[in-house]
Amino acid sequence: MALYELLRPALFRLPAETAHELGKLALRTGGATESTRRALRYAYGYEHPALEVELLGTTFPNPVGVAAGFDKNAEVTHALAALGFGFVEVGTVTPYPQPGNERPRLFRLPADGAMVNRMGFNGHGAERVKDRLETGGLPPRPVGVNVGKMNTSNAEEAIEDYRRVFDRLYPYPDYFVVNVSCPNTPETFDQQSPEHLRAIFETLEDENPEEKPVLVKIGPDAPESSILELLEIVEQFDLDGIVATNTTTARDGLTEDPREWGGLSGKPLEGRSTEVVRLLAANTDLPIVGVGGVDSAESAYAKIRAGASLVQLYTGFVYRGPSTASEINRGLVALLERDGFSSVEEAVGADLE
Repeated sequence: MALYELLRPALFRLPAETAHELGKLALRTGGATESTRRALRYAYGYEHPALEVELLGTTFPNPVGVAAGFDKNAEVTHALAALGFGFVEVGTVTPYPQPGNERPRLFRLPADGAMVNRMGFNGHGAERVKDRLETGGLPPRPVGVNVGKMNTSNAEEAIEDYRRVFDRLYPYPDYFVVNVSCPNTPETFDQQSPEHLRAIFETLEDENPEEKPVLVKIGPDAPESSILELLEIVEQFDLDGIVATNTTTARDGLTEDPREWGGLSGKPLEGRSTEVVRLLAANTDLPIVGVGGVDSAESAYAKIRAGASLVQLYTGFVYRGPSTASEINRGLVALLERDGFSSVEEAVGADLE
């Protein structure tokens, strides 16, 4: 039995956010020096040429990444890379520190392999994240930054929030993600309205001299017509990709009653998020990053075959522990070989044909 399987019952007796903080403390220790990172790579690393993905102007050593929300403040980026993840997305980063919603705000649903969170964009702010990326350097993996707004900002102020984070962190990541789909922040205006999206993308377009890739993260709960309307705007402004999807406010099919409001993630989201990936892939050639319910090689492969070039996870990592990336990647190689694909890139969108 793996060590994490022995520790998980004790960790799960703690409040979810407390356990998350302890996990990050362990990762900070494991990623503190090159020698400790080397030990993690030895224990958990896995490489195979079939897993490499050329995308967004860089090489992803494998398609399995850590979704925004896990390493909000760029504290454990090196450790996550050493555990075998192909890329890490930092954030959501806001221009200034903010506490987010009151605790408790993170809840496990073990019977459903799910979590509910209403964190509310808590974080240290762009300046602290910049200091960490500058002093600690970047891991030998692509790094993205997920950009968000202050909870008190109105529509006009939100545009400036995105611009501030974008400008402050511009030299560091390989790509940016604009987060306009979080269900856990105050709904003072429609963040996904066409007018608001156009204003964001026009602003960032003017602030992007090196043409760094910019993606947008969308939610799973909008109807098909709204998703396709958003896609038209994304293509109009030549954005570089779509992250699909954020958490859901739906509670369909749960074994446990969460009794808490917030965004649901994990296995119950898998089917819907894969549907959104498939809808997008059938209507655009833009790269898609699939998120929602990924916790195994099979669930990752389903999103890849539906049209995702990369996948991300957070909840699956919480439930499965430090070996998650290597287990998924080993399984992906076996699935690719079974189906006669020589690479992940060959399998992208296979179910659309």
